Amino acid sequence: MRPAATTVLLRQGPDGPQVLMGQRGAGAVFMPSKYVFPGGGVDPADHRAPTPGLLGDACLARLGQHLPEAAPSPAALATAALRELAEETGLTLAPTAAPALRFIFRAITPPGRPRRFDARFFLIDARHIAGDPDDFSAASDELSHLHWIGTGAARALDLPFITEVVLAEIAALAAGHPDEGVPFFDNSGPVPTFRRLV
Repeated sequence: MRPAATTVLLRQGPDGPQVLMGQRGAGAVFMPSKYVFPGGGVDPADHRAPTPGLLGDACLARLGQHLPEAAPSPAALATAALRELAEETGLTLAPTAAPALRFIFRAITPPGRPRRFDARFFLIDARHIAGDPDDFSAASDELSHLHWIGTGAARALDLPFITEVVLAEIAALAAGHPDEGVPFFDNSGPVPTFRRLV
């Protein structure tokens, strides 16, 4: 099971909060043709050159709960999230934006899937992005149809189940609901478990 990091960019649009999403290729092994947030597995380089100072104390404490052996450091996870964001969208974090990542969700892929991930989702306010948040000219071809979309309208897209759940969490946070901890869908064992990391 590979550790992974996903970035959810959030901004205020004319009709409410918007998130940045793209579509995976039809030939992808994992979640083909699904609309997702930018993200992917943690690479060895993310461990060797982690970016410090991106996470606040509360996020660090929550990231440290229910860890498997040889789990990546919080800094490595944050570095992976920003690397994947840059690769898949061409967008980068402004150098003065620290701490800018908020840990909001964790999910372990259920058994029986072609690939399994222990994924952490990080929320970033688009105001922390360097340059134009609508400029995807430096993006790779891993995600197509990159676009900003309202959190409600996004539910009409072809989404993985867990992405739908994350969207609901983002909508609640954007509406000012109280922080009750980070939702964690744990499919590491024989029985699926839901808990909150507080």
